[in-house]
Amino acid sequence: MSLLKARESVVKKFIPHLRDYGLSPQQWRVLRALYETEGMEMSVLSEQCYLLMPSLSRIIQNLEARELVSRRISDKDQRRSIITLAPQGIEMVQIISPKSEARYEHITKAFGYGKLELLYELLDELVEKLDDEDGQK
Repeated sequence: MSLLKARESVVKKFIPHLRDYGLSPQQWRVLRALYETEGMEMSVLSEQCYLLMPSLSRIIQNLEARELVSRRISDKDQRRSIITLAPQGIEMVQIISPKSEARYEHITKAFGYGKLELLYELLDELVEKLDDEDGQK
């Protein structure tokens, strides 16, 4: 419950400015992940954004209808789609990113840089341990 409560407290800091652009936190994750690449296969995007494929498919359909992303067939495997940011998606990320960075700065100041770095390390270690545990079964 503590992990969920902390997650919700952090997400609440981002939701208002995302809503101004009609985006959910999950949609924003997808746009940010795509901004860092020249395109990504759906399965890779799913893993990178920690979204289940059915949810990601709905998100991509929505973003595609809004002309924020585009989809093309993979050159390597015709059964796979490559998702890229459309020009409007790139523009939206460039507009929203500074506002998100300001939210991160606020969280860092409120919690403290050292404590936040320690929290990141501990969370990474927790994920690693649980993933290792899953691999052993």
